[in-house]
Amino acid sequence: MSGNGLDGTSDREPGRTYDQATYAVGDDENEPLLSEKRSDTVKPSDALPDDLTRDELTLPNPEEPEVARHYTRLSQMNWSIESGPYPLGSCTMKYNPPVTEDVAADPNAAVHPDRSADSIQGTLGLLAGLQDYLARIGGMDAVTLQPPAGAAGEFTGIAIARAYHRANGEDRSEVLIPSSAHGTNFATAALAGYDVVELPSDEGGRVDMEALEAAVSEDTAALMLTNPNTVGLFERDIEDIADVVHDAGGLLYYDGANLNALLGRARPGDMGFDIMHYNVHKTFATPHGGGGPGAGPVGVTEELEPYLPNPRVEETDSGYELTETDEAIGKVHGFQGNWLVLVKAYAYIARLGDEGLRDASAKSVLNANYLAEQIDLEVPYEPFHHEFAATAGDAEAADVAKRMLDFGVHPPTTNWPEMVPEAMLTEPTEIESKQSLDDLAAAFDAALGSTEEERHEAPSRTTARRIDQTSAARNPRLSWQALEEE
Repeated sequence: MSGNGLDGTSDREPGRTYDQATYAVGDDENEPLLSEKRSDTVKPSDALPDDLTRDELTLPNPEEPEVARHYTRLSQMNWSIESGPYPLGSCTMKYNPPVTEDVAADPNAAVHPDRSADSIQGTLGLLAGLQDYLARIGGMDAVTLQPPAGAAGEFTGIAIARAYHRANGEDRSEVLIPSSAHGTNFATAALAGYDVVELPSDEGGRVDMEALEAAVSEDTAALMLTNPNTVGLFERDIEDIADVVHDAGGLLYYDGANLNALLGRARPGDMGFDIMHYNVHKTFATPHGGGGPGAGPVGVTEELEPYLPNPRVEETDSGYELTETDEAIGKVHGFQGNWLVLVKAYAYIARLGDEGLRDASAKSVLNANYLAEQIDLEVPYEPFHHEFAATAGDAEAADVAKRMLDFGVHPPTTNWPEMVPEAMLTEPTEIESKQSLDDLAAAFDAALGSTEEERHEAPSRTTARRIDQTSAARNPRLSWQALEEE
């Protein structure tokens, strides 16, 4: 293990010295609002009805260079994957290569979705190609691209499971979910009308087989599982887990959040999973966050294929067509999903190819294990794959994370999963270099080496200081007018 002194310096090579001068943001660098720079009073147009106008309105009116500099300064105050690592465990914040943006910006990709199938054969051909890519990657027989997000993919998958059971004359009422699962799993099952049965983890951090065998029954519709799981552990008993669920007549659902660890090496379909969703923003480097748009395609085995949403893209002897089935669960999104997001995912997969995908998963696992070895934090569950859940020990994870901001890096996910006390769930992904990982480790150790008071007051070197997160969530200020009024 490499360590850091209280002065924030690292003894690793190449490392980085985290001095206050380098990362301090002076009070005079607080960027004012545009309305505080230059504003004009605007009179309403006489052409508008009186009930739709105000007597006057004050609007920002800066010159063009001022606007450009204003937004450039704001961008420099923010953090992004272009700024440095974004090691948010479970969220898989990858760098989005510009080549995929270029492909999506090609004028030929600007196709209105409401056109006849015979006039968008190129569009449908790309979608069919992506369906085939994803099916082969996941070991599935058929894929829908409609769901616009991972959570929407989850709901689509569970809706497919429900339709399958009902077609068999069964009205199963329960979905089994491990305690370490993503919160969306619990929400999805409940939203779909199922009772949630939470499964405990065993001492090793994996599914407790005895608890599973006791919980499964003729009421079990599905078991929702992530593999590797949320602490990065591969479920070694996955084939036995699949047998237990299938013997009870249930289905095995794969949450694709951690698929990055398996690319080109293992496939959920080969493990016994019947349904899976793919997070293309996590695994295939499409934009992540900001409210979307996203994409959460769903893959299924052959017996579940008829229940996929309508319409579906299929290749026929005469070209590509949009087909429908009577058994389908309906439609979960307009047209064929978020088209340009899917274009980016297609470009990413096509560019990497089989060898590139295998390399991505190898480096994601290597980077996580290397980083964990460089920091002075205990990792309770091993051997992990693409991410690890370290514990901050006697320190508060949230305080350590906020202190890390002072050293020019973004912290990991904190206080989750709950099975690890003061958890710091960390996932560097495959994109980070050794130097980047060394710098991140130095920030970890510098934050841990800080005094309790320094951590509790952190961040102190960023534009925005520590905020009252509860008040910010409950009473958000969504406009500059609201800020001015306050």
